[in-house]
Amino acid sequence: MKLITAIIQPDKLDEVREALIKKDIKRITASRVTGRGQHVEEDLYRGQEVALDLIPKVRVDIACNEKFVKVICDTIIKSARHNNGKLGDGKIFVTNLEECIRIRTGEKGADAI
Repeated sequence: MKLITAIIQPDKLDEVREALIKKDIKRITASRVTGRGQHVEEDLYRGQEVALDLIPKVRVDIACNEKFVKVICDTIIKSARHNNGKLGDGKIFVTNLEECIRIRTGEKGADAI
């Protein structure tokens, strides 16, 4: 089992969601977050160095079985990218998911996903 976490531009959320639904991936979690992935330039404000503001992003989390990882990642890449790619389009993290338990039934592992 894997947990796919994608950090994308807010204006691409609908496109990503619709593209995933077309691939029959319907169980996703989306959260509004802020962050900064590129090199943070520091500015001088009243004699102190301060980092520039954090940028609004959307975090999409999808728990899946191994066979869906490539499909999900490829779909997110295609639908979250602006034209030929733009700085800040986002990142995808794929991590091992040790356990998944469905609260309603108590099912565990791949059956719970």
